[in-house]
Order: sequence, then structure tokens, then C-alpha cells
Amino acid sequence: MKKLRELFSDTIVYGISNVLARFIGYLLVPLHTAEFITSQYGVISLVYAGLAFLNVIFTFGMESAYLRYAEERDKASDIFTTLQAGLAALSTVLVLLLILLAPVIMPAMNLESTGNQNLFWLMLGILWFDTMVLVPFAELRLDRRKWLFAALKTGNIVVNVGLQFYFILNLNWSIDAVFFASFVASALTAFVIWACTADLIMGSWDTPVLKKAMRFGLPFIPAGLGFVINEMLDRFFLGNYLSQNTVNQLYGPDLVPDDIVGIYSACYKLSVFMLLLVQMFRMAWQPFFLRNADDPEAPSLFRDVFRYYNLIAGICFLIVALFAQQIVQIKIPIMDAYIVGQEYWAGLGIVPILLGAYWFHGWYMNFTAGIFIEEETKVLSIITLVGGAVTIIANLILIPSYGMMGSATATLISYGVMAMLLYYKSVQVYPINYQLMRTFLMMGVAAACVYFVPTAIDWIQSEWTARFLMLILGSAGMILLAIPRSKFKTLFNF
Repeated sequence: MKKLRELFSDTIVYGISNVLARFIGYLLVPLHTAEFITSQYGVISLVYAGLAFLNVIFTFGMESAYLRYAEERDKASDIFTTLQAGLAALSTVLVLLLILLAPVIMPAMNLESTGNQNLFWLMLGILWFDTMVLVPFAELRLDRRKWLFAALKTGNIVVNVGLQFYFILNLNWSIDAVFFASFVASALTAFVIWACTADLIMGSWDTPVLKKAMRFGLPFIPAGLGFVINEMLDRFFLGNYLSQNTVNQLYGPDLVPDDIVGIYSACYKLSVFMLLLVQMFRMAWQPFFLRNADDPEAPSLFRDVFRYYNLIAGICFLIVALFAQQIVQIKIPIMDAYIVGQEYWAGLGIVPILLGAYWFHGWYMNFTAGIFIEEETKVLSIITLVGGAVTIIANLILIPSYGMMGSATATLISYGVMAMLLYYKSVQVYPINYQLMRTFLMMGVAAACVYFVPTAIDWIQSEWTARFLMLILGSAGMILLAIPRSKFKTLFNF
């Protein structure tokens, strides 16, 4: 239990920074949906999708490589210097290459036709600075300087959000404000964290370390691209493979495919609560399982972590899925705007599906323990590329008929496939009894509670009472499923 408390403590600290950052960042949703039309919000989403794709390539998997090899603290300075200098050279070359390819890339991102070419240049600056903080942030995690990590992450989002409010509301800037503010925040964060880790940059260059790190990290590029395909490619499919006839049938004649991209992207934000849980868990989880890899009790410890993760994820799923309609109707007093603009509410049906997708994403993160420990990272690229292929095929099949719901379902299917493929490989190289039947039952309980809400409302004649009843019943069922068998028997005396 001591080690579980250690993991929980680290997760809470990373969670505080992420929750605070996401909460502050979520103020941008009512700002953007109130100030920009749906098609403009669609452009913002497409540029962020491009950033996500390129970020994966720029990192070369060096964050994970640093966590893996800099655990030997006497060599940390040399490893830090080598990986940081290597990333600086590689990312600079990539930026120059993208500048040469700008005439091809900008039309693909729909920037030339919308008159937003300057967003491309801001995107390149954001990419470079974000790349140059990867290794320093990995060092803070590895050295358990979690409060500094939290402060820097929170400071980044505060600057970003503050500048966006100023540029948009005071200076009446258009969507340029979004990316200029991000550029300034990324640059400031880079300068501060470089100062905080300056003592490590005085190490020696070590070519064999860079080669070893590249061998370990390069499989994370296709792996990361697979995840980005799952996360972002649906916007491109909705914009290009959703016909106007389908839009008319599903959403009415007043909207066009670009509007659907904006609506989908805005409602997608509600799944951030589950994504946040997965991200804060991942921040603490990777250093934790590497520190405990040699413990004879590690398999049972990791099994317990998986069980308790699912309990927390299940309760998060219930809260957001059951009360999504109420959440979006919360008003921001200062702005006199809803959390999500009313014209975007047509996409709320995708929320439970995307929450389920991120729940599976958390499974995937749990199953990486054995893969990292046994250094079998090559399998990650294969699995995530399979997941990306599933996403593409499912989107092509489902979007023409089901629109946003088809795209969300494709994401759920893909994450589920990836989680199960990684489970199969992980237990082969590092056997752990994850008790999957229990966790599938937890998912079933959560899904059933959301599915039966309309029936409960008809029966009880009170929407709030019915939703709270489903929350209580679902939480109780998952708690019972999370209790270990030995404790369960003791608790109920049989």
C-alpha cells in the first residue's frame, strides 16, 4: 500500500496542475464558441490537428528514452546534454524542411483558401519551442520535482489563456490570437525551464547514448502518429468525407461540413475530463513502474494499480456522461456565455462514446509497463499503426451515414483494439493477471447506467433524481467489482 500511496500522491500533484491548467484552458471553449463562428472554430481545430501530427515527429521519442536511461543519476547530465542538443539540431532541420514544403502543406490544412497563412508560421515556432522543453520536463518527472513541473505547466496555460482573452476581447483579433498567444506561452515556458535545468546542460556529448536513445525512441514516432490519427484525423474526415446531403439529413440545411467539424471539436472537449485522468496517471505511472520494475511484488502491484484506475475512470465516465447536458449549460458569469455555445450542443451525443475511448486509452497506458521494462517498444509502433488503420477504415465506413456519431464510434473501436492488442503482447513478455473480466464488467455497468437514464427519468419523473440515482448505482456496482476477492469475502463474511 505504501507504493500505491506514492503513486497516488504523484498522480494527485500532476493532477492538480493538469486539472488547474485544463480548467483555465477550458475557459477558451466558451470564449472561442462565443466569438468565432463554427467554420472558424473548424480552422482552429485543423491547425491544432496539424500541430499534434508534427509534434510526434519532432520529439523522436526522446521523452520516453530519457525516462528510460537517465534513471542512472550519475549519468543524467551527459544523457540530458546529448538528447537536448540532438533534439535542437533535428527540430531545426525539420522546421527548415517545413518552410520549404509550405506551398504544399498550407493548402492541405485549408489555410490558403481561408486567408490564414500566418498561422502556419506561428505553428512552426510553437513546434520548435515545445520540442525543446520535452527533455527538461522529463527530467523534472524523473527527479520527482513534481511541484516545479506543476507550476511551469500551469504557468504556461495561464499566460496562453490570459493573452487570448486580451487579444480577442480587447484588441478584437481574430483566430490569429489563438496561435500567437500559444507561441508566446511556449517560448516563455522554454526559457524558464532551461534556466531551471541549466546545471544539467554542462554534461558531455555521448554519441553511443544518442544512438541507444534513438533505437529506443524511434518506435514511438509511428506509435505516436497512430494515436494522433485516432485523436485528430476524424476532423479531416468530417470536413472532406461528410456530404452536404448527409449534413442536411442529420443536422438540417443550415449547416455545412465545416460547421460540423467545429461542433464536433467543441463537444469533443467534454471528453477532456477522462483524457485528463489518463494524462495525470501517465505522468506518474511511467517513472513509478520503472522505479519498481525489479520488485518481486511488481506484477501484483501493477494489477492493483489497474483495478483502481478502472474504478476512478468508471466514476469519471458516469459523472460526465450523465451530466453532459447540464455541464454545457453552466454560464461563465464574466463572459455571460455558456461553457459550450448553444449552437454547438447538437454534438453532445458523442460524449459518452469518446469517454469510453479514453477509458480504453488508460488501459493501453497501464499495459505499457511490461513493454517498457522488457524494452519491447517496437511493438508499440505496430499496434498504434494498426489502430490508425482501424480509425481510417471505420471513419470512411461510418461518417457518410452517421456523421459525428460515426467518427466518435471509430475512435472508440480503435482505442479498444489497441488496448487489447497491447494487453496480449504485454502479458506475454511480462505476465500480470489484470483480471480483465472484472474491468469489462465495470465498463458494462457504467454503460448500462447511461443507457437507462431515459427510462429512469420516465419512471421517476425527475431528471436530476434519475441521473443521480444512476450515478450512485453505477458507482456502487464498480466499487464492489474493484474490491479484491479476499477482502470481498472478509467484508461479507463468506
